[in-house]
Amino acid sequence: MKYICELCGYEYDPTQGAPEIGIEPGIPFEDLPDDFECPLCGVGKEAFYKKEE
Repeated sequence: MKYICELCGYEYDPTQGAPEIGIEPGIPFEDLPDDFECPLCGVGKEAFYKKEE
């Protein structure tokens, strides 16, 4: 399951993590820190929606 930033379209894939900001693969979206921000546009977790695959 991926999570998409509704502002810029960045996809967070838990199997890939977000190495560009130090998030290791295998971290579920729900377990990301509360201050997680989109690495492309800087919005918070609340701006992401779940994409069913």
